[in-house]
Amino acid sequence: MQVQSCHIIQPISAASPAKSSLPANKVSLPVKTPRAISITAPSDLVSTPDVIDDSTAAFRDYQSLWVSQRSETAAPVTLRVVDGAIPADFPPGTYYLTGPGLFTDDHGSTVHPLDGHGYLRTFTIDGAKGEAKFMARYIETEAQVEERDPETGRWRFTHRGPFSVLKGGKMVGNTKVMKNVANTSVVRWGGRLLCLWEGGEPYEIESRTLETLGKVDVINGGRDPSASGGGLKADVWDVAAAMLKPILYGVFNMPPQRFLSHYKIDARRNRLMILSCNAEDMLLPRSHFTFYEFDTNFKLVQRREFTIPEHLMIHDWGFTDSHYILFGNRIKLDITGSMAAVCGLSPMISALTVNPSKPTSPIYLLPRFPAPVDHHHDHQSSRDEIRDWRVPIEAPSQMWVLHVGNAFEETTRDHENGNSSSEIQIQASGCSYRWFNFQKLFGYDWQSGKLDPAMMNLNQGKEKLLPHLVQVSINLDSNGNCENCTVKPLNQWSKAADFPVINHEYSGRQNTFIYAATSSGCRQALPHFPFDTVVKLNTLDESTRTWSVGTRRFVGEPIFVPGSGTQEDDGYILVVEYAVATRRCYLVILDSKRIGEADALVARLEVPKNLNFPLGFHGFWSPS
Repeated sequence: MQVQSCHIIQPISAASPAKSSLPANKVSLPVKTPRAISITAPSDLVSTPDVIDDSTAAFRDYQSLWVSQRSETAAPVTLRVVDGAIPADFPPGTYYLTGPGLFTDDHGSTVHPLDGHGYLRTFTIDGAKGEAKFMARYIETEAQVEERDPETGRWRFTHRGPFSVLKGGKMVGNTKVMKNVANTSVVRWGGRLLCLWEGGEPYEIESRTLETLGKVDVINGGRDPSASGGGLKADVWDVAAAMLKPILYGVFNMPPQRFLSHYKIDARRNRLMILSCNAEDMLLPRSHFTFYEFDTNFKLVQRREFTIPEHLMIHDWGFTDSHYILFGNRIKLDITGSMAAVCGLSPMISALTVNPSKPTSPIYLLPRFPAPVDHHHDHQSSRDEIRDWRVPIEAPSQMWVLHVGNAFEETTRDHENGNSSSEIQIQASGCSYRWFNFQKLFGYDWQSGKLDPAMMNLNQGKEKLLPHLVQVSINLDSNGNCENCTVKPLNQWSKAADFPVINHEYSGRQNTFIYAATSSGCRQALPHFPFDTVVKLNTLDESTRTWSVGTRRFVGEPIFVPGSGTQEDDGYILVVEYAVATRRCYLVILDSKRIGEADALVARLEVPKNLNFPLGFHGFWSPS
């Protein structure tokens, strides 16, 4: 097969900042440190030495993680190995990584990182040949096709996006707000490759060429009332929902069902699980959730629906053999913000705000399977019938849960009395309600179109508000009622951390190891984020091991790749390294068992500089 050259579209900067007259190796400290830097970073950003740690360099480094990439390669590019070597026993497969790729158009508008167009990256690894090939293409969503000129490659944003407004486009009266950018997560299942976003249907991608096949209706449409898990009786909110639907669906063109970007894989049952909620629920004091389970042929084998009498926002969730687990991040409608958002004067997300009305956080344990006809043969199901799942378990702290690494349930039986009790363990990353702010995620200021890393790097004494790894323990009696619920740091790891992952063969059952991205804390101006370290936590002996990437280098989400061994941590960790000083990206392979040792790094592979890409969100490992 003839190898084609990659397709390059030269970036066109919306603004051309004045260049410094100082030599490249000299940096003068500003009289006043800037509070924010534009998301439209110049392509000729001057590199500075690795040892520098002044505030200006820190702000520029933060900015460099969000530089738009307009180059794509439809032909596989072999990556150069710059350190170590790909192990011969590395399992063949492909690492898919998605995230935003474009933040600024050619007409003066910038968007929040969460509204950036989806940019899919793939690393196909062949251990026998000792090589890895790289591809990267934009996901051709409806918004992407509309906003990108196919002839010139120039961009003009027409959609506000949920987190953005348009400075160089139409603001007042612009009803294009749900910009499905398919930029948050990716999964390959049943021979299909899907890219997901938080507010719409997934997009299907052809795995060999990365061509976009289009939106896919994974649930085959229609609601199945017989599969319902239960809910509220018809009330005034049904009337309100009926009034909202024509506006949301017709005027703002929102999809009736909003799929969450986080899915779960039950390795024991070989099932993919996806969760959706209704669009109008974002504006009502209730939440309607539907869980879908698919077999390995992508056949829908189960659908469960639940209506919860509370205004919630869910980003990630967990499951066990018996339950779906939802952390109820409480929200409320901001009337003033809603009016401004509908008029186009502020982002649509400003219609919502966190609701710290209670000193606790709700956790909903929803029965995963319907109760059998003969309850005597299924004590767990009869327990779930006794317990009212609409009543949440209240965790004893205000906690906004971002990501769930794993959840599992252990049952103990009292054979003398015939009773049983359960303990549910949930490993997650959570932050404080006092820190979480819809309009300032990643430090984005929609009014100026600039980024401020101070939002992610609080002063000493406030860092506990930021994302941390936590372990939630719930004890249930024989009737399914909560006897005790505790929240504590996971393995006593105290630094800011996120993106908890495990060996997915252990999803839904007890695991020992959990991996996450965290910070070494050695950067004075960026002590908490961006992350520069991979941490491996042992939940049994509470040992902690880390691998840090180095100065002025950052990492994204780690991914576990199972090896040929039988132990849980037999395998490798894949993580992308962002070297902002040299504007390079690397794929790093770590030996999972050797994390914490000097020889943990197995190989580092360099992405060509012209294909350097911004910070990704979530990835997926697909064995060949």
